[in-house]
Amino acid sequence: MNLFGRNSFHRRAQQSGAPVASAALVATTGATATAVLPDPQLAGLTGEWLIDPAHSRIGFSVRHAMVTTVRGAFTEYESRLYFDGREPARSRADIVLYTASVDTGVEQRDAHLVGRQFLDAGAHPRMTFTSTAVDLAGKDVYRMTGDLTIKDTTRPVVLELTYIGHVTDAFGDERVGFDGTTTINRSDWGLSYDARLAQGGAMVSEKVRLQFDIAAIRAS
Repeated sequence: MNLFGRNSFHRRAQQSGAPVASAALVATTGATATAVLPDPQLAGLTGEWLIDPAHSRIGFSVRHAMVTTVRGAFTEYESRLYFDGREPARSRADIVLYTASVDTGVEQRDAHLVGRQFLDAGAHPRMTFTSTAVDLAGKDVYRMTGDLTIKDTTRPVVLELTYIGHVTDAFGDERVGFDGTTTINRSDWGLSYDARLAQGGAMVSEKVRLQFDIAAIRAS
């Protein structure tokens, strides 16, 4: 999956100071609902974090020819996260993905994906996710709302994030893990490929599942 040398890119991302966008982490309450309170044990995780590309995957899966699933990932991206364990509403996140780095393991398919019918990487080299709000949905579960921009089209998406845990590794780095998913309709962002099968179904499904398997290291 590594087409561009992840370790060297991770060093570049640390030096570049990727932009930070806001995401409020708040408990969702209704007329009779009880607010979900943040875990006080997470207070020590407050601070800035960088996604570790060598141990993370930002990818997608989509049904192909109605009978199988194609999976891929973006191997170049920049990120900066801020997590506030005391007041989750102050947390924020921003990710910039480089569209030309898409990798499905098949060179011909990757060339199609970066072409005009899909990502059009020549004209739109970046796609971005900018968080805008997050609900604390339950123990270790956050519901992050954000703006997803692909090919100059921006639409809101809701990403469900599960907190996996945190450790200090053998090198003394603090690490935290989150898994997140959301499903989008690709045509809403101008990914217009519409080839049909002889039986009448779509060659590539409209629904695309985005997957964020995140291991982040505390920024120095």
